This record gives sequence, structure tokens and C-alpha cells, in this order.
Amino acid sequence: MRWKGRQTSEHIEDRRGRSTGKVVGGSIGIGSIIFFIAYTLLTGEAPTQMIQQTQQQTQTQTQTQRPNDELGTFAKVIFKDTEDVWTKIFREQLNAKYRYPTLVLYNDRTNAACGMASAATGPFYCPADEKVYLDLNFFRELKQRFGASGDFAMAYIIAHEVGHHIQKQLGITQQMQKQRSRISKTAYNKLSVRLELQADYFAGVWAHEIEKMKHVLNEGDIKEAMNAAHSVGDDRLQKQHQGYVVPDAFTHGTSAQRVRWFLKGFKSGNIRDGDTFNTQNL
Repeated sequence: MRWKGRQTSEHIEDRRGRSTGKVVGGSIGIGSIIFFIAYTLLTGEAPTQMIQQTQQQTQTQTQTQRPNDELGTFAKVIFKDTEDVWTKIFREQLNAKYRYPTLVLYNDRTNAACGMASAATGPFYCPADEKVYLDLNFFRELKQRFGASGDFAMAYIIAHEVGHHIQKQLGITQQMQKQRSRISKTAYNKLSVRLELQADYFAGVWAHEIEKMKHVLNEGDIKEAMNAAHSVGDDRLQKQHQGYVVPDAFTHGTSAQRVRWFLKGFKSGNIRDGDTFNTQNL
């Protein structure tokens, strides 16, 4: 995928490097100010050098928290692509305005409105705050653990999570939440599968439209996305982790289903063709 040098999203929270949920700013704290005043009264000299050193340390901390790395830049470019695509689709296909989500980049763990986000949970969308949470180390795991390599494999993951934001904006997520306390766990898991497959479909729609809009796909990109979809199928993951498959415990769909719905979205490009909740469609 041709992504270098292209525009990045402005709807980013880069929390990487933060040990707490607080932002380290460029100003000097009140404790430091009191110390500097005492120093001046005792010595009669202004602590200019110490102030400069403190400011330099603060700037270094801030730069550490907001890395200018290639993988982070890639994620921000893809997120911008999702914004451009869904703004266009909402306007042209739904006669509606697309509401931008936010991409949160973090290391290890961070707070979300849906609870604690951690590297172990993988990328996810939180409908309560309309943010996509992503620890970029997942992309390395995607390649090393799941065997899904390539930049478009990573792009598919981001597009899939943004697909959940599309569901929130269309009211589908809210309908799902109402069913949670009304039906059995097994029945809810089946609905969850349909929700996830629809997000795969929307990822395919995005891939269709981004190529149409910006002509950025390379040969083999769609195969990379298909491989990623196949790698995170419930049946494959269960087989890998426990040696056998339990269909009633599926939450995201089989490898074949995930690939099929992504491809269907890519071929269609129409948001209305992704009704995974129709029982005849699976």
C-alpha cells in the first residue's frame, strides 16, 4: 500500500510512553517554582541554568510520549483514509454526516470508557467514548503469532475496528446491547458473530472505496487483508489454543466467514449490502 508522505488524521490521542493517565506539559510545576524562589533568596542568583535543564527534561519526556515512528504514522494515515472514505459514503449513500471517531495509541494499558484497555485484549472499539484503542505491538504479534504480514493486513485491522464505529452511528450497536440481557449467552454469541462479520464487510467497503478515491493499493494488498481475516477466525484460534473447535463459543466468525464478508464488501462498495443479521446470509 502506498501510504508514505500522505496526510494523517487529526483525531489521534497518542498516549504512548505515559506511566499515568496524565499529560506531561511544557510548564514547570508549582514545587519547582517554590524551589527556584528559595534558591534566589539564598544565593542572590537567578537559577537560569536549572530552569533551562528542567524545561529540556520536560520537552524530552513529551517527545518520548509522542513518538514520531513509522508504524504510528502508518496508523494515523490509515485512520485518515477511513475518515475520508466514510465521510464520502455517508454523504453519497446515506445522505448523512459521518461523525469522526478517535484513534488512541497506547503501550501496554490505558483507561477507556469501556474499562481498561490492555495489549492482551488486542485492538478494539469502545462505543461509550467512540474511540478505537490500539497498541501497535499487536501488529508485530499479527505477523509473528498469526502469520499475517504486510501493511494492508494492518490496515484491515484498523478498518475493521472503524467498522464498529459505523455500526454505532447506524444504531446497530445499540440494538445489540438491548439484546444482551434478554437472550442466552449462546444466542448472544451468535449475534456477536454477525456484528463482527458486518465490521469485516465494512472493512471491505472501505478497501473498495479507498482504491477508487486515492489509487493506493498495490498488487497483493487484498490478499494480505484476506490472510489477516483468515488468521483471526474463531475456528482457527480455538484450534490453535485448545486443539479443538467449539462453535457455540464463537464471537467473531470462522476464518472462511471473515474472508467471505470482507471480499463481499470489497466487491460491492455499498454499505447497504452488508446485512449479516439476515439468517440466510451466513
